[in-house]
Amino acid sequence: MTLPDPRIFEELAHRPWPMPASPWVMTQTWHDLLFAHWPVDVATLAPHVPTALTLDTFDGRAWVGVVPFRMTNVTPRGMPALPWLSAFPELNVRTYVRMGDKPGVYFFSLDATNPIAVRAARRFFHLPYYVASMSLEDRDGAIHYRSRRTSGPPAELVASYRPIAPPAAPRPGSLEHFLTERYCLYTLDGRGRPARCEIQHPPWPLQPAEAEFAVNTMAAASNLRLADGRPLLHFSRRQDVVVWPLTTVGAP
Repeated sequence: MTLPDPRIFEELAHRPWPMPASPWVMTQTWHDLLFAHWPVDVATLAPHVPTALTLDTFDGRAWVGVVPFRMTNVTPRGMPALPWLSAFPELNVRTYVRMGDKPGVYFFSLDATNPIAVRAARRFFHLPYYVASMSLEDRDGAIHYRSRRTSGPPAELVASYRPIAPPAAPRPGSLEHFLTERYCLYTLDGRGRPARCEIQHPPWPLQPAEAEFAVNTMAAASNLRLADGRPLLHFSRRQDVVVWPLTTVGAP
């Protein structure tokens, strides 16, 4: 049986609201993450977000993130991790929303190599997952990442990235904190109603990063245009997570 890192339940002061009282249902460990963020005009981005959700902004600007990483320990509670099922690369395109007093993440797309995980996430979490051919290699002090979608709208990422400073928890009130310290995701359920999935993890250990993008059509595949210029970049080596079930939170 896969047990979560006990620090997940010991470090709680950073959470913006209490953990759910119901049992969590899944563990995940995220490795070698790049947070690449671009500012986006609110009026341009808002039509791409469900009307039941409020686009979240920082100093009047919305943000779109492209986040490549790999996962291990993707395992239902009480089940052992299986190498052929519980570990695979993932890549998401996201923005930031809120419903009531709970800020969260809204995903435009999520790509993964594991078709079983893709089908399960679509069925149980109603998330826009796609199957992709992906590779991740830690070489010469950098993560070399390649992804090409094999289902759904064509999308590709070819990038390399590395941290350039020591890790630190993001300061509350900072842009880095706004972009990363989020403890739920939002989507629409099978009946078009807004739904929330809560998570818990320790504070993010973030490092400033540098990256090179040879190909990046991930946002364009969702009809999103990223701003010209270099994105805001952060790296995180590891994050341990537990996940609660998706729950409906209101009617559209």
